[in-house]
Amino acid sequence: MAFSFEVLTSAQSGGRRGRLTLPHGVVETPVFMPVGTAASVKAVEQSVLEQIGAGGNGAQIILANTYHLYMRPGHELVRRMGGVHRFMSWQRPMLTDSGGFQVFSLSKLRKVTADGVEFRSHLDGSKHFFSPEHSMDVQIALGADIAMVFDECVETPASWERTHESMGLTHSWARRSKDHFELHKHLVPWSQTVGDGFEGKTQSLFGIVQGGMYADLRKESAERLVELDLPGYAIGGLAVGEPREVTLEMIARTLEFLPRDKPRYVMGVGYPDEIEEYAKMGVDMMDCVLPTRAGRHGLLFARGEDGSLVRMNIKRKEYAEDQGPIDATCGCMVCTRYTRAYLRHLFVAGEPLGLTLNSIHNLHFYLGTMDRVRRELATIAS
Repeated sequence: MAFSFEVLTSAQSGGRRGRLTLPHGVVETPVFMPVGTAASVKAVEQSVLEQIGAGGNGAQIILANTYHLYMRPGHELVRRMGGVHRFMSWQRPMLTDSGGFQVFSLSKLRKVTADGVEFRSHLDGSKHFFSPEHSMDVQIALGADIAMVFDECVETPASWERTHESMGLTHSWARRSKDHFELHKHLVPWSQTVGDGFEGKTQSLFGIVQGGMYADLRKESAERLVELDLPGYAIGGLAVGEPREVTLEMIARTLEFLPRDKPRYVMGVGYPDEIEEYAKMGVDMMDCVLPTRAGRHGLLFARGEDGSLVRMNIKRKEYAEDQGPIDATCGCMVCTRYTRAYLRHLFVAGEPLGLTLNSIHNLHFYLGTMDRVRRELATIAS
């Protein structure tokens, strides 16, 4: 089976325990997906990714970035390597974004039309063009289990009129994405090889709800995309500078209009306490660069004695002779071996090992948070 999603238990709060079956494996939800932007989760080697988290089960699914892999090394090279799984030696499920958010971030280097987006590379200034059809071609060549429709993410703040116009473009591009994907999905690299269990299987395409910070537009966007009958739906355009309470409201208002029997994914969020809250609302999938980015800047996450989230700046002088671990309750390979004093020394000395160890701990913390939420939801009768 190439794709299936089953809700196992659900809570009155909306949170649910589920199981997502993909060509490269089974994903227990709700799930956090580490971000592997350029076919690499920064500073963390693949075999380590397979071992961190509660029970040493590792990351179930990771995300790769369509724009960055298109720019370097190029999607056709990745296709010749057998797809991004084989290219980076990762045999578990993967998801690719559409490239829409990265193109959106190139605000001074892009031009948006009904056909697509013309933009200049952030690497060398060369000119490129992304249409919904081209985004699908790139994602099919990369070969992640889940691809995303090409969308436009509107800036924040933006007027209702500007957001409505952008949303209409997203809906048009979603239909074009689906039409092109359905015609060409059989070309995914791993379906071409006989004898490895993937022949005949294809990727799945998820839609992306937009609508900015306007509840009525979020409702309209969700309803329009549900008409396309896609296997899953994401909520995009959040965590782009709006207050946390607004993010929370937009997620809650959008979930009301998404199918309960399909996976629901919030893109690009958030801190550990935020992803826990969203999961308990009914979000099944989340991703964010925060655990590794924060680790590379010396910000570590831990639990206080009362279970609250603690944000620890390991650069602080108070940790210079601290013989304790980051988190005494954490069983990760960093906390069971290294002291705060040593981690501070590595960071202050500019040793790359410090960035790696910090990132490993933070990823373990995120994955452990989701494991705990799944166990809590598993005990609730549906």
